[in-house]
Amino acid sequence: MAQTNPMAQANETARGGGRAGQDATIGELARQLPEQISRLVREELRLAQLEMTQKGKRAGIGAGMLGGGGVIALYGVAALLAAAILALALVLPTWASALIVGGVLLLVSAALAGLGRKRVKQAMPPVPQQTQASVGADVEEIKERVQR
Repeated sequence: MAQTNPMAQANETARGGGRAGQDATIGELARQLPEQISRLVREELRLAQLEMTQKGKRAGIGAGMLGGGGVIALYGVAALLAAAILALALVLPTWASALIVGGVLLLVSAALAGLGRKRVKQAMPPVPQQTQASVGADVEEIKERVQR
């Protein structure tokens, strides 16, 4: 059965898959160990980098939404201030429309801020959790094989 996945081929070779069912000698295993450990470390670092990149993107999008919500809130405050000024100056209709616009802007800003907060929370904690779990599984596997 030919495997096309390079990682699966490397694992098969590392397990002695090319020896037609024979067990590898201790010397061969000792020679393979540094290469396998360095490959394992490289793959775990690659996984950590990928995971951190994804979390960084999520955090950036969430922060942008929070910033957008803040800017819209600023416009809402400006509209509410304009409404208060117009209310004092004219005492009727113009201020009512400005008050409605300001309220709508504040509702939109609240919605954007809520969405942004949710995105930022999804990106937390900023630790490569999948990589930690994978490294833990690798350590347990190594411990089990050493104890045999």
